[in-house]
Amino acid sequence: LLDLSSRLAGVFQNLGVKRGDRVALYLPTGLEAALSLLALARIGAVHVALPVGLGPEALRERLLQSQVRLLVAADGYFRRGQLIPLRPVVEAALSGLDLPVLWHTRGTTEFLERASEGKPADAVPVPAQQPLFILHTSGSTGRPKGVVHGHGGYMVGVSWALRYLFDLKPGEIFHTTADLFWVVGHSFGLYAPLFLGGTSLLVEDRPDHPNPAAFYERLRRFGVDVLLTSPTVLRTLRRHGEARPTSLRLVGSVGEALAPEVWRWTWENLAWPLDNWWQTELGAPALATPLTLPAKPGFVGIPLPGVEARVVDGEGQVLPPGAKGHLVLLRAGPAHMVDLLGGESPWRGGLYWTGDLATWDEEGYFRILGRSEEVIKVGEARLGTAEVEAAALTHPQVAEAAAIGIPGEEGEEIVVFAVPKKEVPEELKALLAEKIKAHLLRHLGPVPPPRIVFVERLPRTRSGKILRRLLKAELLGVDPGDVSALEEEYGGGKTS
Repeated sequence: LLDLSSRLAGVFQNLGVKRGDRVALYLPTGLEAALSLLALARIGAVHVALPVGLGPEALRERLLQSQVRLLVAADGYFRRGQLIPLRPVVEAALSGLDLPVLWHTRGTTEFLERASEGKPADAVPVPAQQPLFILHTSGSTGRPKGVVHGHGGYMVGVSWALRYLFDLKPGEIFHTTADLFWVVGHSFGLYAPLFLGGTSLLVEDRPDHPNPAAFYERLRRFGVDVLLTSPTVLRTLRRHGEARPTSLRLVGSVGEALAPEVWRWTWENLAWPLDNWWQTELGAPALATPLTLPAKPGFVGIPLPGVEARVVDGEGQVLPPGAKGHLVLLRAGPAHMVDLLGGESPWRGGLYWTGDLATWDEEGYFRILGRSEEVIKVGEARLGTAEVEAAALTHPQVAEAAAIGIPGEEGEEIVVFAVPKKEVPEELKALLAEKIKAHLLRHLGPVPPPRIVFVERLPRTRSGKILRRLLKAELLGVDPGDVSALEEEYGGGKTS
């Protein structure tokens, strides 16, 4: 890996790439992507991580915003076992642009052969704050922003988290289901394991392809000890029933709130669950429950070393335990971004406004309730989407759920999009909807009965987050805005 990445770095230098230059990467998870990331870091160049699946317009916009001098692109990637062509997307995005492309042709070894022929490049010393990469946010609530991370603090943050939070021990195998070109894949699929001298398992296709049994077999066959995944993947596995034996001893969950029901299923079927919260801007976990502390299902945990967190009102005044408010950080940890492209700084008045709604208890454990802009206002009550969804998931016939608020007679009406565990005959859907309504009212208290909409699947970003604003837009018949981060498989899932 060292030899190939240093030789590929030499290839980049021969193409005119030098320290500080930006190079865009549009590659699937795999060896070629890992080598490219390491090679560019070695010579002090900045890589712009672009997840495959972006359409021509979204790809072009990011290329222009990032002002790159070279694009490294694959001509295809695998999704559900099928090779999806990318060359037409790239060529359409580059129409009229004078930008050279270094192609990775799938089904050949051309890229690796070219890398092996390069002259090894020496590592270029850079300051700790020197930009390492630009990675765009998931876009779950709005237009994606370009987050810039540096070398020094970022490496300290991610390597500390992998060693002391996820407890990766020497000789163990680590695996994250996140795409290498989202921040979780960047931080824990590549950089942290290699920084610690560990082993990381990279997989290009979806974790449950062709089925969940294959996922369990992969974990067992490669002896994966620690897994970092998303609530989306865990809910999918839960939907298919009891897990198969693996070598796992720890399962980290990140991306969205981990509902208590999914937490318990993970503990009973896979391994001890370690919930953690962070954002692309933060680079590494900020809130979690370290293994030395008791877990509280539904609560993500406490601020980690280097992080200070509070729950405040709209004016920034600290709220008492039990009150709902905005999650803010006073200190954001060493892996915090060094710059931001195309967006306003989250720092205002000395506070980092995360955009999340939260509460905390007397022991300092935080519970994430959803995005602040997605809070559902029902009369005098304020409900986070995660609160409603966690309640829905406790119903025995609900596999997945997404909650939104739409204009109603008493503030907003709660609408819950539910994915049933099993197919429901049309004539029984009304009855099941009434049962789910009653179930939710028992958990949520005195609120107007929610509307239940059954769907086959939920719209998600490629990083696994539910795109609730798309559901709301579809229901109201309005423009959803930028959906470039939407995973391809969603085709509008409403069934009733």
